[in-house]
Amino acid sequence: MTEGPNMTAQDAAIVTAYLEASMVPDPERAATYMAPGIEIVLTGARRFRHPREVTAFNAGRYAWVKKRMERLDVVPDEGFTTVYSLGTLYGAWPDGTPFEGNRYVDRFTVRDGLIVTMEVWNDSAERILTGRGITA
Repeated sequence: MTEGPNMTAQDAAIVTAYLEASMVPDPERAATYMAPGIEIVLTGARRFRHPREVTAFNAGRYAWVKKRMERLDVVPDEGFTTVYSLGTLYGAWPDGTPFEGNRYVDRFTVRDGLIVTMEVWNDSAERILTGRGITA
């Protein structure tokens, strides 16, 4: 196993490759970057075990959605790396209304070259509330 700066660069590349595959969407290719038994936790504490479940969930939430990846923050640790992907979402809501600038943060734990956990946060709920005139 590679360690040090090379490991963190490789782990960041794994996360980027996963995100790129998930945006196609190609959940089967995305799954090749994930460890068996992965736990994926999306906004609202929704739990999934495979990228195809995330793709199906997103199909009900958005007409389509992509990520504008602005940066990766990479944090090495003993035997694993935490990678944060930060940026904005853009796409269309189910009714076809376009949106952009919807902030997101994805947190990945990468061990032995595979993603072992993924957590997702974004501003979709805030944007829907604001669009309905609710600012509380």
